[in-house]
Amino acid sequence: QVQLVESGGGLVQTGGSLRLSCAASGRTFSSVNMGWFRQTPGKEREFVGGINWGVGSTYYADSVKGRFTISRDNAKNTVYLQMNSLKSEDTAVYYCAVGFKWTGRKREDYEDWGQGTQVTVSS
Repeated sequence: QVQLVESGGGLVQTGGSLRLSCAASGRTFSSVNMGWFRQTPGKEREFVGGINWGVGSTYYADSVKGRFTISRDNAKNTVYLQMNSLKSEDTAVYYCAVGFKWTGRKREDYEDWGQGTQVTVSS
């Protein structure tokens, strides 16, 4: 029901930065959470961080806390994932998602997903 389009992925060296975008459309987002997940082949999709759209409060997985920052642009219905101090283990396909649960951290907390954008961190 909600359309999500990620962009901004690419190749970056260890220690570098990338900013991912997730543009949402299809409905009003005043009462949703938007989350970022990532996945590599053979591994489970893991939670990265989330934001409550209405108030802008954010929360993160321990693995990225202090390095990644989520923000939003209300006018553009877009959420951003600023990734700093990137490590090789951050290499993954990154997905954004929309859910309706506060502080959602599980795949089942989210209903609509984007197509993903590849982030590759080289040593």
